[in-house]
Amino acid sequence: MEISDISHLHAQVLWAAFAVSAAFGLIAQRTHFCTMGAISDIVNMGDWTRMRMWAMAVGVAMLGFHGMAWLGWIDPAQTIYASGRVIWLSALVGGGLFGFGMVLASGCGSKTLVRIGGGSLKSLVVFFVMGVAAFATMRGVTAVLRVNTVDRVAFDMAPGSAIPAWLAAAFGWAPAQTGLLVGGGVGLALVLWAVAGRGFRGALDNWLAGLGIGAAVAAMWWVTGRLGFVAEHPETLEAVFLATNSGRMESLTFTAPMAYTLDWLIYFSDTSKVLTLAVVSVFGVVLGAFAYALRTRSFRWEGFRSTQDTALHVVGALCMGVGGVTAMGCTVGQGLSGLSTLSLTSVIAVAGIVAGAVGGFRFQMWLLERE
Repeated sequence: MEISDISHLHAQVLWAAFAVSAAFGLIAQRTHFCTMGAISDIVNMGDWTRMRMWAMAVGVAMLGFHGMAWLGWIDPAQTIYASGRVIWLSALVGGGLFGFGMVLASGCGSKTLVRIGGGSLKSLVVFFVMGVAAFATMRGVTAVLRVNTVDRVAFDMAPGSAIPAWLAAAFGWAPAQTGLLVGGGVGLALVLWAVAGRGFRGALDNWLAGLGIGAAVAAMWWVTGRLGFVAEHPETLEAVFLATNSGRMESLTFTAPMAYTLDWLIYFSDTSKVLTLAVVSVFGVVLGAFAYALRTRSFRWEGFRSTQDTALHVVGALCMGVGGVTAMGCTVGQGLSGLSTLSLTSVIAVAGIVAGAVGGFRFQMWLLERE
């Protein structure tokens, strides 16, 4: 493969990632797909409908990921979620911070981008604050704090933190078949649980959210792990995953990508700052949501109601930026993409996010009672 071919393939990967993320944004805008909303519906109304949407999306993504691994299209060991070091305290604390923050900020990272597409200036402020906080937690002052505290508390799983890989090593099973059996079984169980809900099957948007969002996550795994994989780069003679920031196979996530997007915008004239999957996915979600809002005439400008509203959103954005990087992902990065690989770290991070969100709702109730 020549350098010109690599450049052409790089552009293909970016366009494919943009299309997938735009579809994600459009579907999320239409169906009101939202992890925070799903938890809120359960806590405040006892309604599990949106949680069933979320479960179906995880199940579909899981089926897609492990199905492609079984076919040999992608290598599960090449994701950041497959690391053998389980930073369980970082996942739990970071997840808790993120979950608490997303309640204060009226939605997680993906919902923030969707709301920007719908005209929310509040979410635009959240985006900038969250992006700066995420960048600081990757490379700045809070990164030093993170590395010297919670990241030190971990344990190792030699085969990797993905549950199928651990089972395969423990019992001597074939990795691909184990992944298909375990991932397929858990994924199918989640889909069946979702459709078993009373009233779920009769609403088209429920199916669209579950199937569409899950398919978008699986599609992004294919884009980076299959389309963008070069076994031998002509310059380095090493295997490479094109257009990814981590240098590994990636799917959708939105905390670190916000930081990368700000970095790309600020240093736009620097030729070393090139477009990556993370950056185009941020723009794709916003434009997908914007297109649907225009098409349905639901685009509305939205601003802060009060000083307290502003303060809560800023604090929430800070918590999400710090927490999302500490936990190595958000409700999409760890909740959908991470869980699709059956990573133990992702399971811990999601537990932290849910606990943090519940704490956020209780904090909001406390504020209302004071008023």
